[in-house]
Amino acid sequence: MAEITEKMYALLEPLLEGTDVFIISIKVKPINNIKVYLDADSGLSIEKCTAVNRKLYAQIELEQLFPAGDFSLEVSSPGVDEPLTQLRQYKKNIGRKVTVTDNEGLEKTGVMKEVTDEYITLEIKGTKQKDAAIIAEIPFLNIKKTVVQIIF
Repeated sequence: MAEITEKMYALLEPLLEGTDVFIISIKVKPINNIKVYLDADSGLSIEKCTAVNRKLYAQIELEQLFPAGDFSLEVSSPGVDEPLTQLRQYKKNIGRKVTVTDNEGLEKTGVMKEVTDEYITLEIKGTKQKDAAIIAEIPFLNIKKTVVQIIF
């Protein structure tokens, strides 16, 4: 499966050049089910997913990766409850409310204010309205996962 996954990256990366779309992950199941998870700096629309799916599907057939044509291809975003995995995802979510779980399992929720190559900065509101907000720098090495909080 690793060989097929590598080939999928090789086919997909050129298709995304010049766009704001980037790869989060590619998973290939033994039944030749290929799941491609993407994101985009300006948001990932259904139209973008459909366009990538069509182009990638054509490339897979052209390269005859599955000579019998026995494969399925799904292209989507990872989903709102999936943790951020790439620096680019962190940067595009500056200004949004996130929950960070550290390596000890402690959670901090706040607004992501800054992202560098080494750490993120959260503004955490005090427990009472009159309490001042706390600014916390959290090194990536100490982050187990970060999930964007959806506010309705």
